[in-house]
Amino acid sequence: MSGTARDAFLPVDKPPGPTSHDVVAAARRALGERRVGHTGTLDPFASGLLLLCVGRATRLAEFVTGMEKRYEAVARLGVATDTLDPEGEVVAASEGWRDLGLSQVEEALAGLRGPILQVPPAYSAKKVAGVAAHRLARRGAAPSLPPQEVTVYALEVSFFRPPEVGLRIRCSSGTYVRALARDLGDVLGVGAHLTALRRTAVGPFQVADALALDDLAAPERVASHWVAPLDALAHIPRTQVDEAAVGDLRHGRVVPCPGCPDASPAVAARGDDLVAVGDLSGGRFRPRKVFAHD
Repeated sequence: MSGTARDAFLPVDKPPGPTSHDVVAAARRALGERRVGHTGTLDPFASGLLLLCVGRATRLAEFVTGMEKRYEAVARLGVATDTLDPEGEVVAASEGWRDLGLSQVEEALAGLRGPILQVPPAYSAKKVAGVAAHRLARRGAAPSLPPQEVTVYALEVSFFRPPEVGLRIRCSSGTYVRALARDLGDVLGVGAHLTALRRTAVGPFQVADALALDDLAAPERVASHWVAPLDALAHIPRTQVDEAAVGDLRHGRVVPCPGCPDASPAVAARGDDLVAVGDLSGGRFRPRKVFAHD
């Protein structure tokens, strides 16, 4: 694999400070590739795994974005901020955290696990009448955001040093950890905000295997971290196709796939190469996005 830009994914360990867009911009400069995106935003104060898609892999972002996420976080009890993180203005404070024990925190967390309805933060990218909520909030408006159904698969205390609570989270895509901290504070009646957040995994991808941001300028380091498109789509049902089918798929034709179970989306591969992403139905593969080269 070359250290130059290619049609693949690149896991990067974002430090606290830069925005996700800043990381994308740095990758565009370092790789000499305009087509760079990411598969899930991290707030500026947060760190951890940002999975970049490069070149034609940007067309695959939608199939990776929905993977479950893992985080390590720190919530500060007794202080609520408007942004639900350390960058916001304090809107409420309480000394009630001094009377709380671990058992009360555990009991409060129990109600935040499983499928839940979560109100997104006012300072978020959620749209209200076509405008990002954070833009309305910064104008002094109070955007009304409807609850979203998310799933918190695991929510555990990693340490308890009042007023700070360490948390480990495994959740569905679209879950706001800042909102979990807010809701924990609300249930306990003392308020809370997130002071630290680190994304440790996106689906099977681990931050331990990610490229440091500064290493984007080191071609040999970049070369050792590329993730091939087919590997990034390992969670999607796959069928192998022959050369004749590759030719048909290249031109957008439906190809037979006898005995293949229905699946949407599905991947067509030729050996270790991604040919197309599409739908399997009735023993036929219908391409949606074709990646086979001429």
